Amino acid sequence: MIIVGVDGSAAGLEAASWAAREAALRGTSLRVVHAMPKWASEMPGHGPYTDVARWMREGAESVLEEALTRIGEQEGDVAVDSALLPGDARIALIKAAEEAELLVVGNHGLGGFRGLLVGSVALGVAGRASCEVVVVRTLPVNVRRRIVVGVDGSPANAAAVDFAFSEAALHDTELHAVHAWRGLVAGGGFEAAASVQEEDGLRGMLTESLAEAARRHPDVKVTEHVVNGHPVEVLKEASAGAGLLVVGARGRSGLAGLVLGSVSNALLQHADCPVAVVPPR
Repeated sequence: MIIVGVDGSAAGLEAASWAAREAALRGTSLRVVHAMPKWASEMPGHGPYTDVARWMREGAESVLEEALTRIGEQEGDVAVDSALLPGDARIALIKAAEEAELLVVGNHGLGGFRGLLVGSVALGVAGRASCEVVVVRTLPVNVRRRIVVGVDGSPANAAAVDFAFSEAALHDTELHAVHAWRGLVAGGGFEAAASVQEEDGLRGMLTESLAEAARRHPDVKVTEHVVNGHPVEVLKEASAGAGLLVVGARGRSGLAGLVLGSVSNALLQHADCPVAVVPPR
């Protein structure tokens, strides 16, 4: 089952459309959910705030109905149900995702502040849910094109590589595996270029990191890229025109206790396509 969180925003509706297409390809069911304050969802039939609670529930149900209508128009064959979740949206979605294979949310909800590129809900669930989380931008995704995966060679990154291969196979599209590097030089600063031996080593690391997943998906066409540059800048550029960018929740340089790494966090803000954040195994 795929779960998609909606809140009545344009980004939420885009997330619903993306999730419906994914559910159709996977042959699985889709659940559309919306979170609302617990007190309003549990308000008894009589009391001083009964009318407010009723108004809030009616609004929440209309949000679900709008998303269900859009999904029905685009992917009528997908088995869909809906649910209202009581409590904070981040906590409620993380709990709901415990029984899901994928959680999908929009990048920016109705409650976001102007100027912020990613809302608190998207940042709050990415890396914290027990399953993969896809954050969908408000740009329409009408055609699924290449999939890009950021590879750093760390054990935690292996799950992201596996997910990227599976998505490329599912969508019958090519996979671009990207490793970005920046080497320090004596006295500070960064290397302008790697030696032939160093670059061969980086390419070998990239190929080795992909080998196991590639054996399981022999039909996926893979293009490997080793690029000198900051990972955020390199992967943002690679995301232009892509159908999906896949990153690990935590990278090689992640600090203990941090749920979402700095690269993943930045790409949620700046990537030009939907971003899948994959937790380590």
